[in-house]
Amino acid sequence: MEKQLILRHEGLELTATLHYPVEVESKKGSKDSGKRQAIIICHGFIGSRVGVDRLFVKTARALAEQGSFVLRFDYGGCGESNGDYGSLGFDAMVDQTRTAIDYIAGMDCVDPRRIVLLGHSLGGAISIMTAVKDKRVKRLVLWSPVAYPFNDIVRIVGRGSYDEAVQSGSTDHAGYTLQPVFFDSLMQHQPFQSATRFGGEVLLVHGTSDELIPVDYSFLYQKVFWTRSEGLCDKEIIFQANHTYSSRPHQEEAIRVTTEWLERLDRQQQEWHHWSI
Repeated sequence: MEKQLILRHEGLELTATLHYPVEVESKKGSKDSGKRQAIIICHGFIGSRVGVDRLFVKTARALAEQGSFVLRFDYGGCGESNGDYGSLGFDAMVDQTRTAIDYIAGMDCVDPRRIVLLGHSLGGAISIMTAVKDKRVKRLVLWSPVAYPFNDIVRIVGRGSYDEAVQSGSTDHAGYTLQPVFFDSLMQHQPFQSATRFGGEVLLVHGTSDELIPVDYSFLYQKVFWTRSEGLCDKEIIFQANHTYSSRPHQEEAIRVTTEWLERLDRQQQEWHHWSI
Protein backbone atom coordinates (compact mmCIF):
# COMPACT_ATOMS: atom_id res chain seq x y z
CA MET A 1 0.00 0.00 0.00
CA GLU A 2 1.13 3.55 -0.76
CA LYS A 3 -0.13 6.79 0.75
CA GLN A 4 0.38 10.37 -0.43
CA LEU A 5 0.96 12.86 2.36
CA ILE A 6 2.23 16.34 3.16
CA LEU A 7 5.15 16.98 5.54
CA ARG A 8 4.97 20.48 7.02
CA HIS A 9 8.28 22.21 7.56
CA GLU A 10 8.68 25.89 8.44
CA GLY A 11 5.94 27.10 6.11
CA LEU A 12 6.79 24.57 3.41
CA GLU A 13 4.49 21.76 2.33
CA LEU A 14 6.69 18.84 1.29
CA THR A 15 4.85 16.31 -0.85
CA ALA A 16 5.71 12.74 0.09
CA THR A 17 4.77 9.14 -0.59
CA LEU A 18 4.83 6.53 2.15
CA HIS A 19 5.18 2.88 1.12
CA TYR A 20 3.93 0.34 3.63
CA PRO A 21 5.82 -2.93 4.06
CA VAL A 22 4.48 -6.06 2.50
CA GLU A 23 3.60 -8.60 5.20
CA VAL A 24 6.52 -10.96 5.72
CA GLU A 25 5.89 -14.57 6.64
CA SER A 26 7.87 -15.76 9.64
CA LYS A 27 9.61 -19.15 9.78
CA LYS A 28 6.65 -20.61 11.65
CA GLY A 29 4.25 -19.50 8.95
CA SER A 30 2.60 -16.67 10.89
CA LYS A 31 2.79 -13.06 9.82
CA ASP A 32 5.58 -10.99 11.36
CA SER A 33 4.07 -8.22 13.49
CA GLY A 34 7.35 -6.79 14.80
CA LYS A 35 8.67 -3.31 14.26
CA ARG A 36 10.05 -2.60 10.81
CA GLN A 37 12.98 -0.87 9.23
CA ALA A 38 12.27 2.61 7.80
CA ILE A 39 14.08 4.03 4.78
CA ILE A 40 13.94 7.66 3.66
CA ILE A 41 14.94 8.38 0.05
CA CYS A 42 16.73 11.70 -0.49
CA HIS A 43 16.77 12.82 -4.12
CA GLY A 44 19.51 14.88 -5.73
CA PHE A 45 19.99 18.34 -7.22
CA ILE A 46 16.73 19.65 -8.79
CA GLY A 47 15.36 16.12 -8.64
CA SER A 48 12.14 14.66 -7.28
CA ARG A 49 10.84 11.73 -5.28
CA VAL A 50 10.01 9.93 -8.55
CA GLY A 51 13.60 9.91 -9.82
CA VAL A 52 14.94 9.74 -13.35
CA ASP A 53 13.24 6.87 -15.18
CA ARG A 54 11.15 6.30 -12.00
CA LEU A 55 14.22 5.04 -10.16
CA PHE A 56 12.97 5.96 -6.69
CA VAL A 57 9.48 4.61 -7.28
CA LYS A 58 10.94 1.24 -8.25
CA THR A 59 13.41 1.33 -5.38
CA ALA A 60 10.76 2.17 -2.78
CA ARG A 61 8.46 -0.59 -3.97
CA ALA A 62 11.27 -3.15 -3.90
CA LEU A 63 12.27 -2.15 -0.38
CA ALA A 64 8.64 -2.27 0.78
CA GLU A 65 8.40 -5.74 -0.75
CA GLN A 66 11.38 -6.63 1.42
CA GLY A 67 9.41 -5.59 4.49
CA SER A 68 10.43 -1.98 5.14
CA PHE A 69 8.55 1.28 5.44
CA VAL A 70 9.84 3.66 2.76
CA LEU A 71 9.29 7.41 2.62
CA ARG A 72 10.26 9.37 -0.49
CA PHE A 73 9.64 13.12 -0.59
CA ASP A 74 10.27 16.22 -2.69
CA TYR A 75 12.56 18.86 -1.22
CA GLY A 76 11.13 22.39 -1.09
CA GLY A 77 10.79 23.82 -4.59
CA CYS A 78 11.19 20.41 -6.25
CA GLY A 79 8.62 17.98 -7.61
CA GLU A 80 5.22 18.77 -6.12
CA SER A 81 6.48 20.59 -3.01
CA ASN A 82 6.06 24.33 -2.71
CA GLY A 83 8.88 26.77 -2.00
CA ASP A 84 11.78 28.28 -3.92
CA TYR A 85 14.55 25.70 -4.27
CA GLY A 86 17.18 28.19 -5.39
CA SER A 87 16.76 30.40 -2.33
CA LEU A 88 16.73 27.66 0.30
CA GLY A 89 20.08 25.91 0.15
CA PHE A 90 21.88 22.93 1.61
CA ASP A 91 21.11 23.59 5.29
CA ALA A 92 17.41 23.82 4.53
CA MET A 93 17.53 20.41 2.84
CA VAL A 94 19.24 18.89 5.88
CA ASP A 95 16.50 20.35 8.08
CA GLN A 96 13.78 19.09 5.73
CA THR A 97 15.31 15.62 5.90
CA ARG A 98 15.13 15.79 9.68
CA THR A 99 11.43 16.63 9.40
CA ALA A 100 11.03 13.45 7.35
CA ILE A 101 12.87 11.56 10.11
CA ASP A 102 10.52 13.10 12.69
CA TYR A 103 7.55 11.71 10.78
CA ILE A 104 8.93 8.22 10.28
CA ALA A 105 10.40 7.94 13.80
CA GLY A 106 7.02 8.91 15.25
CA MET A 107 5.40 5.78 13.84
CA ASP A 108 4.92 3.11 16.52
CA CYS A 109 5.60 0.30 14.05
CA VAL A 110 9.07 1.59 13.08
CA ASP A 111 12.22 0.15 14.65
CA PRO A 112 14.27 3.15 15.87
CA ARG A 113 17.45 1.09 15.55
CA ARG A 114 16.88 0.68 11.81
CA ILE A 115 16.31 4.14 10.36
CA VAL A 116 18.09 4.43 7.02
CA LEU A 117 18.79 7.34 4.68
CA LEU A 118 19.20 6.44 1.01
CA GLY A 119 20.69 9.45 -0.73
CA HIS A 120 21.44 9.88 -4.42
CA SER A 121 23.96 12.41 -5.77
CA LEU A 122 23.56 15.68 -3.81
CA GLY A 123 21.07 13.74 -1.69
CA GLY A 124 24.01 11.53 -0.67
CA ALA A 125 25.91 14.52 0.69
CA ILE A 126 22.74 15.75 2.42
CA SER A 127 22.26 12.28 3.94
CA ILE A 128 25.78 12.27 5.37
CA MET A 129 25.43 15.72 6.91
CA THR A 130 21.97 14.83 8.28
CA ALA A 131 23.27 11.60 9.83
CA VAL A 132 26.13 13.45 11.48
CA LYS A 133 23.66 15.91 12.98
CA ASP A 134 20.82 13.50 13.80
CA LYS A 135 21.79 10.37 15.73
CA ARG A 136 18.50 8.67 14.90
CA VAL A 137 20.01 7.71 11.54
CA LYS A 138 21.69 4.32 11.95
CA ARG A 139 22.50 3.36 8.34
CA LEU A 140 23.43 5.18 5.15
CA VAL A 141 23.04 4.02 1.56
CA LEU A 142 24.85 6.42 -0.77
CA TRP A 143 24.23 6.17 -4.49
CA SER A 144 26.72 8.16 -6.63
CA PRO A 145 27.26 10.61 -3.76
CA VAL A 146 28.45 14.18 -4.22
CA ALA A 147 31.67 14.78 -2.29
CA TYR A 148 32.34 18.48 -2.82
CA PRO A 149 28.90 20.16 -2.91
CA PHE A 150 30.01 23.57 -4.16
CA ASN A 151 32.54 22.40 -6.75
CA ASP A 152 30.35 19.56 -8.00
CA ILE A 153 27.18 21.64 -8.45
CA VAL A 154 29.05 24.56 -10.03
CA ARG A 155 30.60 22.10 -12.48
CA ILE A 156 27.12 20.81 -13.34
CA VAL A 157 25.46 24.21 -13.83
CA GLY A 158 28.56 25.78 -15.40
CA ARG A 159 30.94 28.40 -14.09
CA GLY A 160 29.27 31.04 -16.24
CA SER A 161 25.93 30.43 -14.56
CA TYR A 162 27.51 30.69 -11.13
CA ASP A 163 29.20 33.98 -12.07
CA GLU A 164 25.86 35.26 -13.36
CA ALA A 165 24.19 34.41 -10.04
CA VAL A 166 26.86 36.28 -8.10
CA GLN A 167 26.84 39.31 -10.38
CA SER A 168 23.11 39.69 -11.10
CA GLY A 169 21.53 37.97 -8.10
CA SER A 170 20.26 34.83 -9.83
CA THR A 171 20.77 32.42 -12.70
CA ASP A 172 18.44 30.05 -14.51
CA HIS A 173 19.28 26.35 -14.66
CA ALA A 174 16.76 23.94 -16.17
CA GLY A 175 13.95 26.27 -15.12
CA TYR A 176 15.18 26.67 -11.54
CA THR A 177 16.23 30.15 -10.37
CA LEU A 178 19.40 29.68 -8.33
CA GLN A 179 20.47 32.52 -6.06
CA PRO A 180 23.87 33.28 -4.48
CA VAL A 181 22.54 32.06 -1.09
CA PHE A 182 22.13 28.60 -2.61
CA PHE A 183 25.75 28.43 -3.75
CA ASP A 184 26.99 30.00 -0.51
CA SER A 185 25.27 27.26 1.48
CA LEU A 186 27.06 24.59 -0.57
CA MET A 187 30.41 26.12 0.40
CA GLN A 188 29.69 25.62 4.09
CA HIS A 189 29.68 21.80 4.00
CA GLN A 190 32.45 19.26 3.44
CA PRO A 191 30.96 15.74 3.62
CA PHE A 192 34.40 14.11 3.27
CA GLN A 193 35.60 15.79 6.44
CA SER A 194 32.37 15.16 8.33
CA ALA A 195 31.92 11.50 7.31
CA THR A 196 34.06 10.17 10.16
CA ARG A 197 31.57 11.57 12.66
CA PHE A 198 28.90 9.06 11.59
CA GLY A 199 29.23 5.80 13.51
CA GLY A 200 26.74 3.61 11.66
CA GLU A 201 26.88 1.27 8.69
CA VAL A 202 27.41 2.61 5.17
CA LEU A 203 26.88 1.20 1.67
CA LEU A 204 28.35 3.03 -1.33
CA VAL A 205 27.01 2.31 -4.82
CA HIS A 206 28.47 3.94 -7.94
CA GLY A 207 28.59 3.39 -11.69
CA THR A 208 31.82 3.32 -13.68
CA SER A 209 30.24 5.45 -16.44
CA ASP A 210 28.95 8.20 -14.15
CA GLU A 211 29.24 11.34 -16.26
CA LEU A 212 28.49 13.83 -13.46
CA ILE A 213 30.02 12.53 -10.21
CA PRO A 214 33.29 10.59 -10.61
CA VAL A 215 33.26 6.98 -9.44
CA ASP A 216 36.56 7.78 -7.68
CA TYR A 217 34.53 9.64 -5.05
CA SER A 218 33.11 6.39 -3.70
CA PHE A 219 36.58 4.85 -3.42
CA LEU A 220 37.71 7.94 -1.48
CA TYR A 221 34.59 7.90 0.69
CA GLN A 222 35.21 4.28 1.62
CA LYS A 223 38.76 5.08 2.70
CA VAL A 224 37.44 7.89 4.90
CA PHE A 225 34.72 5.71 6.45
CA TRP A 226 37.28 2.97 7.09
CA THR A 227 39.26 5.31 9.37
CA ARG A 228 36.41 5.30 11.90
CA SER A 229 36.67 3.32 15.10
CA GLU A 230 33.17 1.87 14.58
CA GLY A 231 30.74 1.17 11.76
CA LEU A 232 31.35 -0.89 8.64
CA CYS A 233 31.48 0.47 5.08
CA ASP A 234 30.86 -1.63 1.97
CA LYS A 235 31.09 -0.58 -1.67
CA GLU A 236 29.50 -1.87 -4.89
CA ILE A 237 30.69 -0.62 -8.27
CA ILE A 238 28.27 -1.21 -11.15
CA PHE A 239 30.03 -1.62 -14.49
CA GLN A 240 28.98 0.95 -17.14
CA ALA A 241 26.15 2.39 -15.02
CA ASN A 242 25.62 6.12 -15.48
CA HIS A 243 24.76 8.71 -12.83
CA THR A 244 21.06 7.87 -12.70
CA TYR A 245 21.31 4.11 -13.39
CA SER A 246 19.17 4.70 -16.47
CA SER A 247 19.20 1.23 -18.01
CA ARG A 248 16.95 -1.45 -16.57
CA PRO A 249 19.83 -3.85 -15.70
CA HIS A 250 21.68 -1.06 -13.84
CA GLN A 251 18.54 -0.03 -11.96
CA GLU A 252 17.91 -3.61 -10.95
CA GLU A 253 21.52 -4.08 -9.86
CA ALA A 254 21.53 -0.95 -7.68
CA ILE A 255 18.28 -2.03 -6.03
CA ARG A 256 19.44 -5.64 -5.62
CA VAL A 257 22.75 -4.82 -3.93
CA THR A 258 20.94 -2.39 -1.63
CA THR A 259 18.22 -4.81 -0.54
CA GLU A 260 20.71 -7.65 -0.05
CA TRP A 261 23.03 -5.43 2.00
CA LEU A 262 20.21 -4.34 4.30
CA GLU A 263 19.00 -7.93 4.68
CA ARG A 264 22.51 -9.07 5.57
CA LEU A 265 22.82 -6.39 8.26
CA ASP A 266 19.52 -7.48 9.77
CA ARG A 267 20.61 -11.13 9.84
CA GLN A 268 23.88 -10.21 11.51
CA GLN A 269 22.05 -8.06 14.05
CA GLN A 270 19.65 -10.89 14.87
CA GLU A 271 22.46 -13.42 15.17
CA TRP A 272 24.40 -11.14 17.49
CA HIS A 273 21.25 -10.59 19.60
CA HIS A 274 20.65 -14.32 19.96
CA TRP A 275 24.30 -15.00 20.75
CA SER A 276 24.41 -12.27 23.42
CA ILE A 277 21.30 -13.47 25.28
